[in-house]
Amino acid sequence: MIITDTHTHLYSEAFDEDRAEVMQRTLEANVSRLFIPAIDSTYTASMLQLEKDYPENIFLMMGLHPTHVKDNYKEELAHVVEMLDKHKFYAVGEIGIDLYWDKSTLATQQDAFRQQIKLAKQHKLPIVIHCREAFDEIFEILEEEKSDELFGIFHCFSGTLEQAHQAIYYNMKLGIGGVATFKNGKIDQFLNEIDLKHIVLETDSPYLAPKPFRGKRNESSYILKVVEKLSEIYNISEEKIADITTENSKAVFGV
Repeated sequence: MIITDTHTHLYSEAFDEDRAEVMQRTLEANVSRLFIPAIDSTYTASMLQLEKDYPENIFLMMGLHPTHVKDNYKEELAHVVEMLDKHKFYAVGEIGIDLYWDKSTLATQQDAFRQQIKLAKQHKLPIVIHCREAFDEIFEILEEEKSDELFGIFHCFSGTLEQAHQAIYYNMKLGIGGVATFKNGKIDQFLNEIDLKHIVLETDSPYLAPKPFRGKRNESSYILKVVEKLSEIYNISEEKIADITTENSKAVFGV
């Protein structure tokens, strides 16, 4: 059984004390494919080191996270451009719009999102979308940019059934993680109405740990709890969940 975590911030400071042990637990749990989203240029060196340490298991993305779209965002986007030109990445991400923390940066977030979608198309790469309290704003830009070249993952999907169908309409898989195990997460109530071919697994570690680890630091080995939950929701074996979602991840990332 091979499990793919399509979204983990393993380079995060939260793992500085025990990253090797976390990785060992991850590999022992059959989670052997980890896709690493970018946040901003300050993490690039750590991401590249991670890839060097685990070349068989680590697959990097490049992008500017919406909560890190600051006054210097044009310089940050120039860094994304430079890195995409000189290193192999498997997606442009995580990118998108986040209106939970700061609504005042909406215009610059929209600009950064549009520019990075264009970069993804240029490099024939998928995008990985971060959306928080911004479904309408995200869908507006996806509608403008929609094409066969636009595809990817709606990371940490937490919307309604209607929004799930809309994301799928724009060639997005739904990234499903710990939220599916939460009592108030709600997506578990309709997930079985979404064909499993549209689903990929993720942790978003160190955030959003699944039950029974909720509130603690998340790590990729905990994805087993998400596999278990989806096995219940879809009424098929955990092995089948792992196989199908890993194949779906290969269809997105090309590896």
